[in-house]
Amino acid sequence: MKEETKMEETCCPPFDPTLWDNKVVEWDQKLFIKDKVKTFFFMPINFGGVMKRMMKKVETSNTEIPDYLCLSDHTSKWNMDIYLAVDQKVQDAENVTLSGKYFCKVYEGHFSDTERWGKEFDAMVKLKGYTIEKLYMWYTTCPKCAKKYGKNYVVFIGEIGA
Repeated sequence: MKEETKMEETCCPPFDPTLWDNKVVEWDQKLFIKDKVKTFFFMPINFGGVMKRMMKKVETSNTEIPDYLCLSDHTSKWNMDIYLAVDQKVQDAENVTLSGKYFCKVYEGHFSDTERWGKEFDAMVKLKGYTIEKLYMWYTTCPKCAKKYGKNYVVFIGEIGA
């Protein structure tokens, strides 16, 4: 019973880093819905509210979220675009697709390590001979679930240039 209670209190599914770490994935018109989060020097201000709004649209359209994939694109110190993977178009949402090859690297630790992870990712990308055209970050669990699972995984997903 205690394990059931613990799982009920989590909103994010467990994340398996082996499926994403040091992998190249290819997407062909992978479907997402997009929204915007306000940030203050890259720190999200209304992330929870935006996610609730997106999840409500997903639930009312009876849509699935493959891999529970949610990409963040830090467009400036003041804005972050969020891309939530979906298995079908969602009414009353901005539906977008992503196509291409993406190099993925999983990191684990506190968000304050993000700058260090970024430098490590850049070095690894260069070693592999890749050029990153666009970088996304996947915060695989909310802070509450990361604490419950004892792990805070963040995936850097970089679109590989030609």
